[in-house]
This record gives sequence, structure tokens and C-alpha cells, in this order.
Amino acid sequence: MSVTSEAKAEEFRIKTEPFYMPVGQEVELFESAHAAKLPVMLKGPTGCGKTRFVEYMAYRLGRPLITVACHEDLSSTDLVGRFLLEGEETVWHDGPLTKAVKLGAICYLDEVVEARKDTVVIIHPLTDDRRRLPIEKLGTVIEAPDDFMLVVSYNPGYQSVLKDLKQSTRQRFVAMEFDYPAPDIEAEIVAKEGGIEVGLAEDLVRIGQKVRNLRGHGLEEGVSTRLLIYAAQMTAKGITPIDAAEVALCSPITDDRDLQRSIKEIITSII
Repeated sequence: MSVTSEAKAEEFRIKTEPFYMPVGQEVELFESAHAAKLPVMLKGPTGCGKTRFVEYMAYRLGRPLITVACHEDLSSTDLVGRFLLEGEETVWHDGPLTKAVKLGAICYLDEVVEARKDTVVIIHPLTDDRRRLPIEKLGTVIEAPDDFMLVVSYNPGYQSVLKDLKQSTRQRFVAMEFDYPAPDIEAEIVAKEGGIEVGLAEDLVRIGQKVRNLRGHGLEEGVSTRLLIYAAQMTAKGITPIDAAEVALCSPITDDRDLQRSIKEIITSII
């Protein structure tokens, strides 16, 4: 890698080790996939730690990390790159996917099913033994170095039929299932990340579990570990635990007044 490329890679390196508590064999599986040059798909509910896990693994492997938050307007041009007018000339600017390939980085496409289907197709040549990225506008093909890795994530329980991955895309990845951690591990995570005592973290986790049980009874998504940490962080800043739990665990997940009332009852019965 040239000096210029190394400097660019440093921009995307994670300098401080992110806090992540393994709940299974996910670390070993990810390392094996990276060593085998295989693309990885992370499946799991919102806020269960998929993004933090990728950050942790990028730090652990010493690789730059380039993250793309996918959305319905994301085009292949947004990923690969485009010509832009600078002064009186047009200059090519690499997109995040192209940068990741050139730098041998981990490219993380978060919530990949939100992207347009014609956009997702652009990653196919990178997910088989070719490991190439065609750039049609330049008439070139970039070979991915050994350290390059493609990672995508999505929430299979929250997607409509219209926003699901095609089998032709799915079967190009090895898949890792994520879920909310076991209560004792989740309490440790909430206490550490939220800066509160373990006892209060255990109460927040109990609330989270009971609220998750409301799924299928009018609630589309359960309380994520991320929201439990938000409640903990607000408590650490002086907000009462009940008030912090209500603003972090109640209003964000539903607008239904009856469901909000039920969640508030759960909160006050535990805290």
C-alpha cells in the first residue's frame, strides 16, 4: 500500500477499542470468514449490537471500516463513485465501496435491504470467487485485496416482502444470527455502557424483557439493548430512573396510547 493510501486508510481506522461482550462464537466465526475471504451477513433485531460488533471486529483485525447506511434512494453511483465538476473539468470521486476495496477495508452496508435492488446487484462480483468491482463509468475493474471484506446487515423480522433480499443475493453470504443478549449479559452491557449500578441495569433489562413480550400484541418492535443503554445514560446524568425509562423505552417504540400506558405500568411496577 502506498503512503497516500496508508494515510487514507488511517482516516477509517477505529483508534479506541469499542466495548463489546461476546455472547457466542461470533468473534471466531467472523475471524474465520475474514481469513477465508468470505462476505458476511448479520441478521438480527434493531439495536441488538450488530453495528458495535462490526466496529469491534474491525478494531480487532486492525482493518479500516467504511460504513454505509443504506436507504431507498441509495444508487450504485452512490456506492461506486461519480464524476463531479471542479472548476472547468470533471473529476472522478470514489464512492465508499470503491474506497473500501482499494484500501482493503471492511465495507459495512447497514440495513442493506433498504437499498434499491438494482443497487444491491453491484456487490455481487465482490461476493464470489472473483472478488472484483467493475466501475463502468471508468471502464475499469478493481481486484479486491485479501484484507477486503464485505459485511451487510438487516432485520429479517421487520422487513416486508417487497424489502427482502433476493435468494441470488442471500446465497452469496455466510450468515450470522444475532439476538438480544441473555439477561445477565445484557445487564452487564447496560451497566458498563450506561455508567450505572448493575442492580438498576438489571431492572431496566427486566423491563425490556417484559416489553419485548408485547410483540405480536400491537407492538412491532421490542425494546432494543440500545434503548436500555439510553435510559441508563440519562439516569447517570441525574434523571430519575422512571422518567429516563419512560422517555427511552416508551415513546420511541410506539405512538399507541394504550400500549404506552401498558409500558409505563411495567416500568413503575419494576422500578
